[in-house]
Amino acid sequence: MSFVNTVTKEVNCKIVYVGTGLSGKTTNIQFIYENTRSEHAGKLVSLSTENERTLFFDFLPLSIGEVRGYKTRFHLYSIPGQIFYEASRDFILKGVDGVVFVIDSARERMEENLEAWEQFQTALLRQGYDLARIPIVFQYNKRDLPRAATLEELENTFNPTKRPYFEAISNQGKGVMETLENISQMVIDALRGLRGN
Repeated sequence: MSFVNTVTKEVNCKIVYVGTGLSGKTTNIQFIYENTRSEHAGKLVSLSTENERTLFFDFLPLSIGEVRGYKTRFHLYSIPGQIFYEASRDFILKGVDGVVFVIDSARERMEENLEAWEQFQTALLRQGYDLARIPIVFQYNKRDLPRAATLEELENTFNPTKRPYFEAISNQGKGVMETLENISQMVIDALRGLRGN
């Protein structure tokens, strides 16, 4: 969960972008980084694996608000989607405050999306998280594909509990900031609830 730094008067929150390989997690984080004022953002770190990259950076969005007089700093991560990166996925999910689950809308990727969703849920349960309590936003990415699954199909498959969702075309920046703003606000609301605000 969140780390409180009493010296800098900041609450540090971790948001992780999860999904199958090449679903658009990296593209989301790169777009956010490129559109965050440099004085409020840390360095973008990229750890390359054979098939995918894990990205990380932190930033201080001044518009989000404070929690009991503390500013909120968000640390954004993307994690590899392939099953053979299970150990790194588990490590990055430790202490997570919020999740964006990125789904590739291509019909031919539905099985991979489902597998990634199941692996993600298993990883959270293994670490003792209550899936019903952790803030999760779905992002249905690549909505411009000619053979994209319908919104109704995606919602029925991945989101029967009706969590927030956003349609996106991350390589054009569409839906990226809206997704981030929503998950950030959910994390802040959860923190305020935990701290009695």
